[in-house]
Amino acid sequence: MTLDTLKNANRVIGIKQVAKAVRRGAVREVFIADDAEKRIVEPLRELCREQNVPTGRAETMEQLGKACGIEVSAAAAAVLI
Repeated sequence: MTLDTLKNANRVIGIKQVAKAVRRGAVREVFIADDAEKRIVEPLRELCREQNVPTGRAETMEQLGKACGIEVSAAAAAVLI
């Protein structure tokens, strides 16, 4: 999947909301911004590995926010099943 998928997909945005959705098994793919703080996104990356959820990337948090159609930046977003 590409970031463009986020525009029209059923999605969640933000580290906490994405992590909750991954734990529920409701996620098709997680996107994480490359410039997000490592201490914030590493636990989410580990959770995705444990749950076998594929992860994609965005170069910047601003780019990820725009891909989601929001005015602010985002460290993580997920496409829901």
